[in-house]
Amino acid sequence: MSKITIQQLSTDAERREAFPILNELRTHLDEALFEEQYEQMYEEGYRLFGLYEDGEIVAVAGAKTATNFYLGKHAYVYDLVTTESRRSEGFGEQLLSFVHDWAATEGCVAVELESGHWRDEAHRFYTDVLGYEKYCISFKYDLTADDEEG
Repeated sequence: MSKITIQQLSTDAERREAFPILNELRTHLDEALFEEQYEQMYEEGYRLFGLYEDGEIVAVAGAKTATNFYLGKHAYVYDLVTTESRRSEGFGEQLLSFVHDWAATEGCVAVELESGHWRDEAHRFYTDVLGYEKYCISFKYDLTADDEEG
């Protein structure tokens, strides 16, 4: 029987160990940009969690708490990824369940996340396995496109 542990990743070494897994989802990042953006994100409340099986990290999740008018105080999951070779083994479900518990201890009333519209398997996981509801569509406006046109 394997031993599963989940913890907040707070040291440089833990983040370096987690980076290759996070990079499977956020392929545009290199380690330098990851560290630079992580520092800013951490100041804004972002927390990175790792799931370990027998001491080996196999999944990561990044989230922060926020308050808005339509959800109240909630946790927003920015990143959730299990290393490709270990997907469909239940690690994502365990890690997101941990995030749910963390959010509750932070006084949150909901957990929110987004997923690319093309990721049908992920959507089934969120709705059918974890009980999330599809309740909105997100839009993005790229401000850098304005710079390129002008």
